[in-house]
Parts: sequence; structure tokens; C-alpha cells
Amino acid sequence: MDKAWAGTTYGNGWMHKWLIRMLRWMDVRLLYAFSAIFIVPVCLILNESRGIIYRYFRERMGYAPMKAAWKTYVNHCQFSQVVIDKFAMYAGKKFDVEVEGHEHFLHLAKQKDGFIQLSSHIGNYEIAGYTLVAEDKPFNALVFFGEKQSVMQNRRQMFADTNIRMIPVSSDMSHLFEIDHALQNGETVSMPADRIFGSPKAIEAEFLGAKAKFPQGPFSVATMRGLEVLAVNVMKTALKRYKIYVTPLSYDKEAPRKAQIAELAQAYVKELERIVRLYPTQWYNFFPFWEE
Repeated sequence: MDKAWAGTTYGNGWMHKWLIRMLRWMDVRLLYAFSAIFIVPVCLILNESRGIIYRYFRERMGYAPMKAAWKTYVNHCQFSQVVIDKFAMYAGKKFDVEVEGHEHFLHLAKQKDGFIQLSSHIGNYEIAGYTLVAEDKPFNALVFFGEKQSVMQNRRQMFADTNIRMIPVSSDMSHLFEIDHALQNGETVSMPADRIFGSPKAIEAEFLGAKAKFPQGPFSVATMRGLEVLAVNVMKTALKRYKIYVTPLSYDKEAPRKAQIAELAQAYVKELERIVRLYPTQWYNFFPFWEE
């Protein structure tokens, strides 16, 4: 599977600092409009993501050609909005956030044992890090090791007064030891479960009507210790409003390990499909996700 996206936020450190300063006084809607009129059309012309997302709407969502083309434009506009929103948060702006299933997170946060949160590249998951916070249970987020230094620094500043820390994915796989240490200490670990990075081990599952591959690692980590697992997806519902969906993922902890991994993966994929069908234009995997 050829992943065209490098995993980093576009732009350099100077651009990011300039954007944050501007967002301290500018209404995000002005940047939304600028992006929709000037930036997104250029991206649609120059980037392969245009064809990838168009095929997603045509083949996976079954849209007619004109509707698929329009939704491709909307998808790129919404992606630009969630990127702008991320920097708006760095600038100190607030968004209204509704949480569905918050009780599931609060229940596990009170337990002695650690648990796993599985995320996806849909919506704007980073907002969950500022909302689903437990005072007594440290939260560890697995993040891409190649992300821009300016973005990582802004995240550290945002998390400075919380018990949230980032675990960068490293080429020597040392992040696995950090994950294991966090879980041994009864902490929370957040991991993306829809992209294969590092280990080539994958699980094939039916997703939106076709076979797709998902990384085995997150499901293997959870079942190794028989941990509770939540799927957490953060979706944009209005200009300044998000909704977080917190869904417990169940699996038979008494079954053979291989069966546990398969069952947990299937539960995750089922929940991911449910959310994507609710918010089809917020699918942000800009590479050939399904086997051709």
C-alpha cells in the first residue's frame, strides 16, 4: 500500500508561528473562506488526493459523478478547516465540544488498570487530548515521529499543565517499551489504528464494501494484557463545534489470542465504518486505502 502522505503537517516553523499569531485575533471563518477559495482548488489540481478521494466517494459511498466531485471539494475544505482549528487551539481559541459516551471514559479512568484508546484519521482527534483528560491517570498519545518540530512544541505547550505526554513512533521501535511501561503503570495509551506504520503486520477486514488492511499492533497490544479498549472519534459538526464519540470495543478475553485480535479488530472496523457513514466528508486518509 503506497501512502503518499508523509505524516507531517504542511509548512515550516516560521509559517506555523505566523499562523498562530494571526489566529489570536482573526476569526477562523476568514481563514476557512481563504482556504476554500484559493488554497483548496490549487491542491485539487496539483495533488493526487483529488483522484483518491473521488474514487472513495464513487466506489465506497456509491455517489454519482457530480456529487462525488463536489464532495471531494468539500472533503478537502473540511480537512483544511480541522488543520486551521488545530492551530487556533494553539492560539488559545476554544471550541464547543459535546461528548457522547463520556461515562465510558470516566469509568475506565477511575480503574487501577490502564486501557487503550484507538483513534482514526477522521475528524480532528487532537481535540480529544484537550477534552478527555483524567486527573489521576496519565494519558500517553502515540504520535508520528516525523511531525514538524513547531507542531510538537505547540502540543507540549498545550499539554504542559496536564498529565498528557506524547510517545513518538521511532524507527528503532523503542516506543513499544514506553507503551508497555505506561500500561504496566496503569496509564492510558492512545494509538491510531487505521494506518500501517513501522511493522508490516496487518489484519484484513471488510470495510465500506471492500477489503482493507489495518495495523495489527494496536489490537495486539490491547489483547496481550486483556485490556479494556475504547474507540474515540472527534467529528466536526459546525464551524466552532465538535462531537466526540466514545465507544467501548468488546472482545472475548478467554478466546485464543489470535481470535481476540481478530475480534477486537472487527469491532474497531465496525465502529469506524459507522462514524464514516455519518460523516463521509471527514475521511482524511489520502492514499489508496483499499486493495484494488
